[in-house]
Amino acid sequence: MTLYLRPAANADLRFARDLTRQAMLPYYARHDLLWLDAGFDQAWHWRDNRVICRDTVSLGYISLSRDTQALFIRELHLLPAHRGQGVGQWVLEQVALLARSEHLPRIRLMVFKVNPAQRLYSRNGFEVVGEQDSFLRMELVLPRRGH
Repeated sequence: MTLYLRPAANADLRFARDLTRQAMLPYYARHDLLWLDAGFDQAWHWRDNRVICRDTVSLGYISLSRDTQALFIRELHLLPAHRGQGVGQWVLEQVALLARSEHLPRIRLMVFKVNPAQRLYSRNGFEVVGEQDSFLRMELVLPRRGH
């Protein structure tokens, strides 16, 4: 079975929103943050969203943005049945390839301090570069080509 990323379409918005809400509501509640569907929907339209697929099955999605210094992982969510199987690591490898192809030297993200996903990021070379309220800012500096 082959994993791949496909560009998300507007028809994927509900899947992505529902998956994100399901994954993030416990963290939002714990930290007294307010989830707004409208906020998610607005961000969806300016981000680079890709659905994570195995054959014809949608396993989750990733949402990216970029500036001149970094590719930012804004969201990375997998359906519970597909977690712990190496899919997240594969996605991070694809993001690194994308960043390199765009000549971006780093990948950045923010993760709740209590989110176990931070272990996935650490195992894949991301380091904590700062904290902000209930979040960790993490970054992966990509090796230069030829080094």
